[in-house]
Amino acid sequence: MLSPQQLKFYRAQGYLAVEAVFSPAEVRELQEVTDQFVERSRAVTENDAVFDLEPSHTAQAPRLRRLKAPSKQHPAYHRALTHPKVLAIVSQLIGPDLACNGDKLNLKLADVGSPVEWHQDWAFYPHTNDDLLAVGVAIDDSTAENGCLMVLPGTHRGPMLEHHQDGRFIGAVTDPAFKPDGAVPVLLRAGGISVHHVRLLHGSAPNRSNQPRRLLLFQYCAADAWPLLPGAKPWDTYVASMVQGSPCRVPRLAPVPVRLPLPEARFGGSIYENQRGLKNTLYGT
Repeated sequence: MLSPQQLKFYRAQGYLAVEAVFSPAEVRELQEVTDQFVERSRAVTENDAVFDLEPSHTAQAPRLRRLKAPSKQHPAYHRALTHPKVLAIVSQLIGPDLACNGDKLNLKLADVGSPVEWHQDWAFYPHTNDDLLAVGVAIDDSTAENGCLMVLPGTHRGPMLEHHQDGRFIGAVTDPAFKPDGAVPVLLRAGGISVHHVRLLHGSAPNRSNQPRRLLLFQYCAADAWPLLPGAKPWDTYVASMVQGSPCRVPRLAPVPVRLPLPEARFGGSIYENQRGLKNTLYGT
């Protein structure tokens, strides 16, 4: 459970790092399962509903960039999504009734690993209120050298920045005045977790080390936060997304800044694809 000091820090800064949430045995299982998916990606030649590949991926040198919806791909990932310690922490921050509106496993393998340009998750999926957050489960140690999460503390209480280029959503900050001055690395040992608010500005550099950085990302929402752009079968999808507590038919409306991610990105799929063609990159490759 989080201490009063940790809760105060999260409210003020918009992020947390919590060590030793997962046991060494749980970490080993996640590492082994992830290795199996990297091996399976040898047979894949282009992005599909499960695998997102680095541009340099080959069957001889598999370079998996993202595993999509991992909680649906293997029980070990689903156990991580519903891990009692994780849910206890999230419940302290956004309440006991929780839904999951997405999950992914981002892989930055040794000496490779695409950057993620600066963005706010809120740009991708605005809701009726902003009691949403992302939990990152460190499968490996996350360091500045291997492309750990970088955050701008306190920006979750600021404005919603522009994420459009040439009139279309591009999944990255395009405000010409934006500079990530004061960015902080979120360093973790394997088994620790990061937590960041949905409106917090964040990104990550390429992996320039010989050590992998694989990070499971789970998106949690308060049950009374409803998406402003619901997909097909919104009620059934919402009920199926519940991970704890009860569904809510009365969305809570909050005075939060919103920019819709429309028109849709020129390149669909993952954030890596959305950010293709970004003119003013801050990380590059």
